Amino acid sequence: MINYTKLPEFNKDFKLLLKRFKSLETDFEYMKKYTIETFYEKGEPTTAFVLIEGFCDENYTSNKVRKFSCRTLKGRGAKSGIRVVFVWEEEKRLITFVEIYFKGDKANEDRERLQDFVSKINNEPY
Repeated sequence: MINYTKLPEFNKDFKLLLKRFKSLETDFEYMKKYTIETFYEKGEPTTAFVLIEGFCDENYTSNKVRKFSCRTLKGRGAKSGIRVVFVWEEEKRLITFVEIYFKGDKANEDRERLQDFVSKINNEPY
């Protein structure tokens, strides 16, 4: 079973986007179940998310969901422009959601936020 957690900054990002994209909450749960869990639990390959270079090591991988279907953005399918950044810790079976954003608002993830989180992981004893 996969455990999920969210950074406080992620929750803030999510609330702001939820005001604009009313289906986001349901779409997010769907993405967790049919993209993340399908990959990590069933081992089915996916092109929905990619590794973020420079933010991975033997204990964790940093990923960005690039194919996120948002029903509020009709007609765009998985190319909605919503991006979700998360870190997968295999040993703990833990996914931490770091950031969610709309590509129309900003081009790339907040690498500083991701670096801060990854630094905290590296300082934790395993």
